[in-house]
Amino acid sequence: METINRRLKKMAAMVNDERPSAAPPQWHAGIDLGTADIVLTITDEAGEPLAVFMEWAEVVRDGVVLDYMGAVDIVRRLVQRAQRKLAVEIKRAITSFPPGTEPRISQNVVEHAGLQVEALIDEPSSVARLLGITDGAVVDIGGGTTGLSVVQNGAIVYTADEPTGGHHVTLTIAGNRRISFEEAEKLKRNGAAQGLLPVVEPVFQKMADIIEEHLQSFPVKEIYLSGGTFCFKGMVDVLQREIPGKQWILPEQPLFLTPLAIASYRKHQDRK
Repeated sequence: METINRRLKKMAAMVNDERPSAAPPQWHAGIDLGTADIVLTITDEAGEPLAVFMEWAEVVRDGVVLDYMGAVDIVRRLVQRAQRKLAVEIKRAITSFPPGTEPRISQNVVEHAGLQVEALIDEPSSVARLLGITDGAVVDIGGGTTGLSVVQNGAIVYTADEPTGGHHVTLTIAGNRRISFEEAEKLKRNGAAQGLLPVVEPVFQKMADIIEEHLQSFPVKEIYLSGGTFCFKGMVDVLQREIPGKQWILPEQPLFLTPLAIASYRKHQDRK
């Protein structure tokens, strides 16, 4: 995880940095169409981040594009910014989808933005490949869903997705504090400092129930965590308490683990 954590910290530091830099001859683009944000990541052949551009947006929910043209426009803007930064022309990209949803949804958005889809993979499985997991599980909690993949002997044997994510955490905060969704979203990003853990703990407990239900048939000991919801301090403590006996592996900057995994997917696929 040392190399992955270093790359994640690098991504967090370079988000929306438009200062020009030289791109190597070979590179890959990954597009993560999330519920709360859309992220374009460019990596070199070794998987090192070269550029990261992100916009917060609610154009996708539970694997469904609510604002199709809004999503297309954001992807186009992010591509243009990356092209200016690296002085390259981006013609194709890797993208992903939540398990249990229609993969064509993500593919259609990327293609409508003028790009060829180089590869298409479900989100937690991309993380499993990036981390080189032999046996274990990946839990990816984004804005709208809790997704997971189970890996046994290096092969992905099970995937699932349930509609509970960071969006539901924000709604809970908004209801408790009687504020707008937008105000609640800002509070959530510094939730521990605002004393909000007791307010949102029932949502985290529901996520724990989802994880436990889907993993009950598998002898999983190690669970790798991805997604912006895990940025909420104290969440992992809730999971450890609700599902004891597991090793919960939380990377630095979990918001960027899936975007990094998507952009790095071709590299790891070529190894197989």
